[in-house]
Amino acid sequence: MRILLIVDGANVVGSVPDGWWRDRRAAAERLRERLVPLAVDGLPGAGIPGPVELVLVVEGQARGVESVPGVRVESAPGSGDDLIAELAGGAAGRPCVVVTADRELRGRVEAYGARCVGPRTVRQLPEERT
Repeated sequence: MRILLIVDGANVVGSVPDGWWRDRRAAAERLRERLVPLAVDGLPGAGIPGPVELVLVVEGQARGVESVPGVRVESAPGSGDDLIAELAGGAAGRPCVVVTADRELRGRVEAYGARCVGPRTVRQLPEERT
């Protein structure tokens, strides 16, 4: 059974002050592209073997970012946190990992049995991963 890896797009993008606020959609698209190799590789440094089912959750001005092979993009109609919690809750017995630094969201998804890792685990460039 593949691990469900859910990425809190707003939280990960916002974790580095690189001007993302000027174009939130483009920042989400850049993140999506960086996530593609993780669908196959997983996050070995965090003990998450690949392949994984990878879902990037976007909200606000980043809504409408398209999915690409390996990364399903879900646009939250409201709060991204609510959609992430819903996805984690729907994992029902399946291993689920959520990438976020948001403490409140961590508590919500951990109540469903999800494991959480911080944004740094996916912010590294593919060639920097071991």
